[in-house]
Amino acid sequence: MNKGDIVLITGGSAGMGKAAAVLLAKHGAHVVILCRNKERGEKALEDIRKETGSSEVDMMLCNLGSLESIRGFAEEFKRKYGRLNVLVNNAGVIIPGRHETVDGFELQFGVNHLGHFLLTNLLLDALKAGAPSRIVVVASGAHKQGKIHLDDLNLTGNYNLVRAYCQSKLANVLFTYELAERLKGYGITANCLHPGAVATQMGINRSTGFGTFITRLLKPFFLTPEQGAATSVYLAASEEVQGVSGKYFAKCRAIQSSRLSYDKELAKRLWNISEKMTGFYSVKQF
Repeated sequence: MNKGDIVLITGGSAGMGKAAAVLLAKHGAHVVILCRNKERGEKALEDIRKETGSSEVDMMLCNLGSLESIRGFAEEFKRKYGRLNVLVNNAGVIIPGRHETVDGFELQFGVNHLGHFLLTNLLLDALKAGAPSRIVVVASGAHKQGKIHLDDLNLTGNYNLVRAYCQSKLANVLFTYELAERLKGYGITANCLHPGAVATQMGINRSTGFGTFITRLLKPFFLTPEQGAATSVYLAASEEVQGVSGKYFAKCRAIQSSRLSYDKELAKRLWNISEKMTGFYSVKQF
């Protein structure tokens, strides 16, 4: 990573995203944290600037559960910065009960996969302008239990929390592999990772507080956000992975993902369906 490289981190107001922002700002990057909530985002921005002593940290607002919000954000980001050197797709959601995005998608699939699918594709020209550049996707070991329910991606007929989350994380891995293939020759790499079991606020419903007690109870057994962010930071900044693409990492080394995640036909089908769901097709220019 070079000093002044522009890094965008989704879900940067807390947990691993905030920890990664601190570490990458210390590397000399110009870090932009993407946040859904203005108040939490401004507090995180203040904390990161204070901890790093860097003024090269900005905050921008975007709701990854809204296709309109993502499109607006992408245009604003490109007007403001012009280029992007590293995109860290870190934001994720897992909350009890079936919920939907603004556009009517099952929440976990809609945010964890579709939101990042659209965001990444909309920023490809900025990543091309910043090449050699990197895309880092925070997936999960939970993808190994996942299936892509092509007949009912929104799980309207057979929903449960684990099925929804695991599907979204498998989608992250399939998306990364297909993206890496499509970006060959453009100086843009794409890799995904399992951060480990990390103590963050992701499993807490901020509206009701549900999940707070169990998260506190289990916290001593989990990695810290800084430990969980280590592989994301490695993939974003290390010279060791310059030019490496289409891999799945854990503990800063490439490992095998699930058998299903290497199904190229499934990856293409998921891509095509994701295009239709998000209304985004211009990636074909690449």
